[in-house]
Amino acid sequence: MSGRNLNPSRAVVVGGGLAGVTSALRLADAGLDVTLLEGRPRLGGLAFSFRRGELSVDNGQHVYLRCCTAYRWFLDRIDGAHLAPLQDRLDVPVLDVGRKAGPRLGRLRRTGLPVPLHLAAGLGAYPHLSLAEKAGVARAALALGRLDPADPALDGIDFATWLQRHGQSERAIEALWDLVGVATLNATAPNASMALAAMVFKTGLLSEPGAADIGWAAVPLGDLHDTLTRKALDSAGVRTHLRTRVGSLTRTDDGRWAVGTDSELIEAETVVLAVPQGEAHGLLPEGAIDSPGRLLDIADAPILNVHVVYDRKVLRRPFFAAIGSPVQWVFDRTEQSGLQGEGQYLALSQSAAQDEIDLPVAELRKRYLPELERLLPAARGAGIRDFFVTRERTATFAPAPGVGRLRPGAGTRAPGLHLAGAWTATGWPATMEGAVRSGFSAADGALQALGRPHEHPLQEAA
Repeated sequence: MSGRNLNPSRAVVVGGGLAGVTSALRLADAGLDVTLLEGRPRLGGLAFSFRRGELSVDNGQHVYLRCCTAYRWFLDRIDGAHLAPLQDRLDVPVLDVGRKAGPRLGRLRRTGLPVPLHLAAGLGAYPHLSLAEKAGVARAALALGRLDPADPALDGIDFATWLQRHGQSERAIEALWDLVGVATLNATAPNASMALAAMVFKTGLLSEPGAADIGWAAVPLGDLHDTLTRKALDSAGVRTHLRTRVGSLTRTDDGRWAVGTDSELIEAETVVLAVPQGEAHGLLPEGAIDSPGRLLDIADAPILNVHVVYDRKVLRRPFFAAIGSPVQWVFDRTEQSGLQGEGQYLALSQSAAQDEIDLPVAELRKRYLPELERLLPAARGAGIRDFFVTRERTATFAPAPGVGRLRPGAGTRAPGLHLAGAWTATGWPATMEGAVRSGFSAADGALQALGRPHEHPLQEAA
């Protein structure tokens, strides 16, 4: 080491994704002296933007729901809520192009009625299910509402098995349960833990009428998760060091932590490790958690994003979902990207993309451009100004049955050392909400251990 900090930070947060920056903000708000270390040249983790010519491109389409109270707190904390508005009411256009009779558009909508009546009219008018399937969905939803997502037994079975036990047809799974589940869990029903599926559907659809209203950034994600976040950290007094990789974490003779980077040792009374599970495994001191190898058993799941820039407008809605097609969700990114002229920029978000994540761009182009023409007649004959792909091979942890017993809590056996990340035991799947909640848990644990408890930001909502 070339240097040693003689005035050690009281807290060091390792990792500048949503979990890490949340921890840093919470600790700084409580009066701690905080240093944040991030190996990348930017903040935001896996929810970021980059430049491609004139375009500002998000690496993937990220949305959140009204029930995501922690992420909404985060947006408020960085003064960015107005840049990521929510729908007034849930309204999801769903285009079925698998019908022999031709494409048909339906909508998943809610009303202002109390739960569960808020979904009754929308389900009744949803054209992609038969009357019998709609009745079956209603019965399954009521049964799901009686489940406790924290029940360990639910983590041991897959969502598809539960759905089949409750009379759900393959069509109902495709047109409703997987339509929502794949986007929120990053897994199809056979590969999803029932505990996580119950949590998503019970919280999003059955907790309050507006819980599933969708929000997304009206600006590039980097404006929120990097620019505004950095401004909030600076204002809170957090020292942020980018391009700073942590290689070691050891105890000092006087019981502090020594965080080793390429250039210095930074001493601290408390450390939050907010890095991916494999990286955390490599940094954790011996004995910090039981069975540390379980972190390496938490598999990753990929998300593929296909980006197409047309020379004209081909979609008149902000987004839609598709069934009967390999296309999952399509978003209009024209305004957010800064695209000039009369063209339109669409982004296809393809979750659970294990079979496609490594396909060549040429093959993906051959697969998805004809599908877009099938979905969007206005795309037929339109010129392609740009076609490119972004791949996140480790976008989320895989929410497979049994993953719940692998996810550690925020606390460790090592005094002053805490874990954060969407992969920790938040009760949520790997979402922006789960990441922020993990940051809360790590910071709260650190403050409690230091004898400086701070009011939880979601106290009233809890």
